[in-house]
Amino acid sequence: MIRIALASPPFPKSIYDGLYWLEKLVKEAAQKKAEIICFPESYLPGYPGMGYAPEDRSPEKLQEALLKAAKIAAENTIAIILPMDWHHNGGILNLAYVLSASGEILGYQTKNQLDPSEDNLWIPGTERKLFEVNGLKFGITICHEGFRYPESVRWAAQHDAKIVFHPHFTGSNTDGIRLTEWGAKNNPYYEKAVMMRAMENTIYMASSNFASLYAESASSIIGPDGNCIQHQAYGKAGIITEDIDPELATGLLAKRFKNSLYS
Repeated sequence: MIRIALASPPFPKSIYDGLYWLEKLVKEAAQKKAEIICFPESYLPGYPGMGYAPEDRSPEKLQEALLKAAKIAAENTIAIILPMDWHHNGGILNLAYVLSASGEILGYQTKNQLDPSEDNLWIPGTERKLFEVNGLKFGITICHEGFRYPESVRWAAQHDAKIVFHPHFTGSNTDGIRLTEWGAKNNPYYEKAVMMRAMENTIYMASSNFASLYAESASSIIGPDGNCIQHQAYGKAGIITEDIDPELATGLLAKRFKNSLYS
């Protein structure tokens, strides 16, 4: 068994406010004996349009924030999946760094399938990677690509990932509908999509969202059978933790997929 945590922070007011909440929620997860915690999409400096200062997006500020996060991971002996914006070859990548419990930067996963509305915000990545923390092999798929591109999860499952972490952002602090029931038929489709990614691949999904007033999906942990094991209350900042059994994530359905028929 391994204990995982998902963070549901409020929208960061600045990159330093984001780091404040990162440290607060990491400490809480460490106190609850979690071994890894995942934050939402583009957490530092904050998803575009949230109102943070332009200088928070500078290469220097982002590098400084990454090193601070690595120090927080080491101080609390917990691995962190930290979604960030990152300058690269004349553009900005939407990616998620993986930091070990000793503060080592293990690498990053880029968002490769951008939503059409994001083409002017980021440049797409081109690679998929797997990571391992304390014997837990996992993949990462970021927001839109996990919701609408099931191949991003199937690839990880076919390469023996036991869980895919899914940092994302849906919702608003200004308008929308307040959801009350997880996965309800009239809810936006997002939670149902994450259920399908788990079920169709027979692995765990761990989907992390911001705690906005009008969240359109909750931070959720889904079992290999497609059932929601636990989710955060809508609009509530904090963390959820869960002990998962990697042996239950067989990847059976993903590995039965006949890739050669579609090449």
